[in-house]
Parts: sequence; C-alpha cells; structure tokens
Amino acid sequence: MASTFSSLQTINSSITNFPCVPIIKKPKLHISLSKTSISSLRVECCSSSTKTYNEDEEMDKIRRLQNGSDVRGVALQGEKGRSVDLTPPAVEAIAESFGEWVIKGLNNKEKVVMVSLGKDPRISGNTLSVAVFSGLARAGCMVFDMGLATTPACFMSTILPPCQYDASIMMTASHLPYTRNGLKFFTKKGGLTSVEVEEICEEAARKYANRFTKVSTTLPTRPTKVDFMSSYAKHLRDIIKERVNHPNHYDTPLKGFQIIVNAGNGSGGFFTWDVLDKLGADTFGSLHLNPDGMFPNHIPNPEDKIAMSLTRAAVLENNADLGIVFDTDVDRSGVVDSEGNPINGDRLIALMSAIVLKEHPGTTIVTDARTSMALTKFITNKGGQHCLYRVGYRNVIDKGVNLDKDGVETHLMMETSGHGALKENHFLDDGAYMVVKIIIEMVRMKLEGSEKGIGSLIKDLEEPLESAELRMVVLSEPRYAKAKAFEAIEAFRTYIEQGSLPGWELDACGDCWVSDGCLVDTNDDPTAIDAYMYRAKVSSEGNEEHGWVHLRQSIHNPNIAVNMQSTVPGGCQYMAKVLRDRFLLPSGMDKILDVTQIDKYATSGNLS
Repeated sequence: MASTFSSLQTINSSITNFPCVPIIKKPKLHISLSKTSISSLRVECCSSSTKTYNEDEEMDKIRRLQNGSDVRGVALQGEKGRSVDLTPPAVEAIAESFGEWVIKGLNNKEKVVMVSLGKDPRISGNTLSVAVFSGLARAGCMVFDMGLATTPACFMSTILPPCQYDASIMMTASHLPYTRNGLKFFTKKGGLTSVEVEEICEEAARKYANRFTKVSTTLPTRPTKVDFMSSYAKHLRDIIKERVNHPNHYDTPLKGFQIIVNAGNGSGGFFTWDVLDKLGADTFGSLHLNPDGMFPNHIPNPEDKIAMSLTRAAVLENNADLGIVFDTDVDRSGVVDSEGNPINGDRLIALMSAIVLKEHPGTTIVTDARTSMALTKFITNKGGQHCLYRVGYRNVIDKGVNLDKDGVETHLMMETSGHGALKENHFLDDGAYMVVKIIIEMVRMKLEGSEKGIGSLIKDLEEPLESAELRMVVLSEPRYAKAKAFEAIEAFRTYIEQGSLPGWELDACGDCWVSDGCLVDTNDDPTAIDAYMYRAKVSSEGNEEHGWVHLRQSIHNPNIAVNMQSTVPGGCQYMAKVLRDRFLLPSGMDKILDVTQIDKYATSGNLS
C-alpha cells in the first residue's frame, strides 16, 4: 500500500497547472487506533455509577460543541472563564463521523469519497487541520487541502469543475475572537442542517468517549494540496464580465472604478487581487488584506463599528466609488457607498431587495424577525413580499428553499447579520457573491448614464426611530444554560398569551405564525428548532403600535438576546421597563437571568 500511495503522490505533485487535481482512485485510508472496550472501562472505574457519569461527561464535551448547523468551541487558551474544548481529539472524532455520514449517504461502495478542507487564518488552524485530515482518512475518505479559503468556496468546491468533491469542511469561527475555531459542513446539496450536525456530533461523542488513544499523530499519506481559490475567483470574474457585458472593454469592466476592500486580516484579501484588480478596478487604499489569525486591527465583521468606520474613512479619503467589508470567512459582507454611508443590516437587505426585485418582480424575500417594520414597507412598496422567519442564517435560508420548493417564488434570503443567499447562486450565503451583485448594478447604472451611487437605490428606506439590543446572561452552569434559557423564553410566551402584558401580542407575518418557536412554518414538514425565540408587537392603550420586542435564546453563548425597535420617542425604554416590571420580576426569571442591562436601560434609556 505504501508504494501505491507514493506513486499517487508523485503523479499528483507533477500536476502543477491545474487548480484541482483530476480524480484518482486511492485505496481507502485506515489509521489503526486502540479503543477502550466497555469491559476495560469497568476495571478503571470504582463503580458502575461512576463509569456512567464519566462516559456521559466525555460525550457531553462533544455535544456541547454543536452550534446550530456548525461546530464551534475554544481552541486556544486566553478567554477568561472559558477552557479549551475544541481539541484535536474532539475535531478528529467529528471529522471521522462526518466522513462516515457522507459515505453512508452516497451509498456507493465502489466510489472513493473525496472531501476538501479549507480554513481561515486562525492560528489554531494548522493543528486542528491535522485532526480533520486524520478523521476523514480514518473514515476512508480521500482528502484535499485547499489551504486558506472562504466558506462559500468550500461549498463551491463540491459543484464547480474541475473539482466537484463529494463534500467539504470549512474551519472557521467567523467573527469570533482568535481563541475560537469551528467547523462548517457541506455536501453538493448545500450546508448541513442542525439536525444533521446533531446526528454527526452524537456519533462523534460515542467515538470520543470510548477511544483510549484520543488522536492520531501521523498520517499514512499527506492530503493532496489544491488551489481551488483561483478557480473560485475566476468564476466570480466571469460572472461580472458576462453580466456587465461592457461595450468598450469586456475583459476589464471595472476600469475607471475605485473600490476599497477591508478584509479585516481574514480570508477576503483574494477578492482584491484576484477579482477586482484583474477586472481593471483601482483598489488603492484597501485595508487589512493580509491574513493574520490574531486579527490585530479589528474584528472582521461587517456589523463591527470600527470596521465600518475605517472603511468609510478610506472611501471618503480616496473618493472611491464603493467600500467593501468582509467577515473572516467571507460568507457575510457589508458595503459603504460613495458618500460614505455604511450599508449593513436592514440597509443591506433593502439594497439587495431593490436589485433582486428589478430582476424578479413580485418575488418573496425572507429575512429574520429582527428586521424593521420600515424594511417591510420598503419591500412591499417595490412590489415584493416580505416573509419574517426565525433568527439564524440557516433557518432563513432553509425557509426560502422550502417556500420556493412549494411554488412560492423566493429569490433572496437575508439575515440582519449580513448572511445573504440567492436562488441563482445555489441558495448559498456568499458575501463575495453579494458584493458581485452590487458591483454589477453599480456599473450598469454608470453605463445607463446615472451619476448616482448605489446608495440612491435605498433612499426611500425609512430608519427606525429607536432600536436597542440587550443581553440577559443565564445564571447557570454551561450544561444547564440551554434548558434555563428555554424556560425563560417559554415563560415570556405564556405571559403574553395569558394577557399579563397588556398591549403585547405575539407577532405574525404571511404564511408564518408564532407557535412553537418564532414565526414557524404552517406546513406539514416544519423545520427543527435550534433555538427558541418569540417576537411580540407592542401597542399603547389606544391601540397605537409602539414597535416590537424580540427575545431569543443564543446558540453561541449562555444568554438571551433582547432586540427592540420603536416608532415613538422613548418607546424602547418604555418596553424595557414593562418587560422588567411586568414579566421578569413577577415571574421570578430575574433569579435565573442577569437582568442588569434591562434594568439599566429601563432606568436611564442607555447602557452607559
């Protein structure tokens, strides 16, 4: 077998002019590790009850790493009150279980299953990559190393020639601190659901708990390195060239445009030199393009005020046409228009809605339930349909997929965080593709003789008068935090349904309604709930609508997020006061939740 691997490596290393290696059948890889049997566990433990407790504890270490449709954890020391839990042994067990899950799903014993791995620049990436390679090889997969990559590129590696792998993993923790890391999973069908990731983690938990030697340290063969990012970048360039179809310079349609990119030292720098520069754009003044896993300048996040402020300053200083802000793994983005106006959150959804509704009049647009009433008005005034749904980018995207499948034309799904997916792009949340759509529209407007920037497309969007986001930390051990948060969220629903909060009514929209969770499907195949949440409309005694309050159990951290928007001055402070005085204190929820932020805001109207 060693000679076979050696020959294959020689063949692969000789292929240097292709972004992805051709499909070469390799024998399945197996790494022999000793396992602890149940009987040996009995010898090590004092009693059967101790054994059961220890096994449960070991399995819970893996279960707690599930983060909705992703896996996330602490990979490095450095966070106060948090210990490292995303260890190489844990990652190997999860990767092995994912590989087995993919193989089982393909149900083709003759096929060699190929899986790619990409990663963002986090400093824990190299160590954890070895664990992923080991786990996939142990499952019997052929492994391809994409190196520094983006989350959307990992999915595209499963469908874009010449690679078309069977599955892919992206190692990232998005905008979270450098100490964190995680895994996102893809097949040709798209990202995995929360239920599928739970199944994989459950199997990984069993492996982890019963494995004596926790992790492999050597591989029988190195994974094949591939340069897929070049193929992905060319794919984006071709889309811009074809859709702009510039009458004078087809291959350089961005000639004459200055575009600033702020990659935040994440994976997004490629968009500058491998997309924009090659299309003729002037990218002078771009920020933080070099990958640095310590993220020394600011959090790579289009919602981050520092990131948007620095990009705004660069746009104005250079008199640029557009500024772009990517998150770490480029599945989210935000922009700054030529006048320096930040476009993220509701404003980005409005901009994308305006572009999509030009191409697909009357289409349905799905967003999370934190979007403003003004956004609904903007979408409906442009002839679109607005469907509110549960918070969580996977929830929003899956809702759009299901609606479209049921005959409700749905071309855009976006969350206020910047995750956005388009039907035309495989329902994939791709920050780079979103920016491509905006750039195409900007160039088209110029070719049509307009001197207005892309910001003019959302001039009719009204801003909410007031908005606030507060947090209530769950006062519990991490293992019990989800259950306690669920208890509080359900108590909130009960108080509203019983009329204990006069003028508060559980919200509803279109074919979505508030029942088990928030704005949940009415069809026969509802999506599984990964986090509980409710949104309530709040009206005054005269039945005049004040705004809304949204309570959501976080899947990232042990807390409950409280979002509020109001159409009247002082409305958010009033709603926070009612929430505290008529729900949190009477229900006793202040005993299991830290209500400090609610109390401070209700008293003073701010958190300072």
